[in-house]
Amino acid sequence: MLLVVVDTNVLVSALLGGGGKSRHVLLACLRGELQPVIGAALQTEYEDVFSREHLWASSATTALERERVLDAFLSRCSWIEVFFAWRPNLPDEGDNHLVELALAAQAHIIVSKNIRDLRGGELKFPSLNVFTPKQVWEKYLCQP
Repeated sequence: MLLVVVDTNVLVSALLGGGGKSRHVLLACLRGELQPVIGAALQTEYEDVFSREHLWASSATTALERERVLDAFLSRCSWIEVFFAWRPNLPDEGDNHLVELALAAQAHIIVSKNIRDLRGGELKFPSLNVFTPKQVWEKYLCQP
């Protein structure tokens, strides 16, 4: 099973507008085609972003629908405790926890719409890939 860290921006994108490949990633997690991992920092970030009503003003989903989607997604996640702070020194300090979670979980991929910042750290981890939702869809989910 492919272990993935799903950045918050992917879940938001999946629920706003058309969803595109972000929605495919979310559905793959819900169907068990991808195994998402989560830790305390990422769960807190999910809950914070999902509670920002102004962010969802243009969304066709209600707060209850978003809560149900998040709950369903979280129920598919494997809980990982992060015991070591690697501090890859990413351009956005708020993204460091994604790399730390991926390393603690021995995840194969971080799925994000912000790959430039996630690849821009001082510490490099050759076994960890950072892909956009489209890249994950093309490489792992798209069936010929």
